[in-house]
Amino acid sequence: MSDYALLSDKNIEVSLCSRLESERLRRNITQADLARQAGVSVRTIRRMEKGEGISLATFIRVLKALRLEERLDALLPEQDISPIARVSKTMRVRERASGKRETTKPSSDWQWGDQ
Repeated sequence: MSDYALLSDKNIEVSLCSRLESERLRRNITQADLARQAGVSVRTIRRMEKGEGISLATFIRVLKALRLEERLDALLPEQDISPIARVSKTMRVRERASGKRETTKPSSDWQWGDQ
């Protein structure tokens, strides 16, 4: 189990944004320079670094400005065809979920007059 499973959404956001701030400081980039490279305002960078919330689009822009966009693949890796599908003749990739199927069992044989 990852440490993130135990954290609230807000704490995860704060942790990720704190990592971006650490990376910015490690590279000796000012907030103004990062804001310019990411195409956002300095206030947005400040809010992000305080963990006050930013949009996913802004988060991605900052990742790109820091040249960390390749790490997005680690979040949701590309799904490959399963080994079972490789050996089957169809080689089809699932396009939608089937959902849960409910099975209805008769509780008992009903007879006239039962209530």
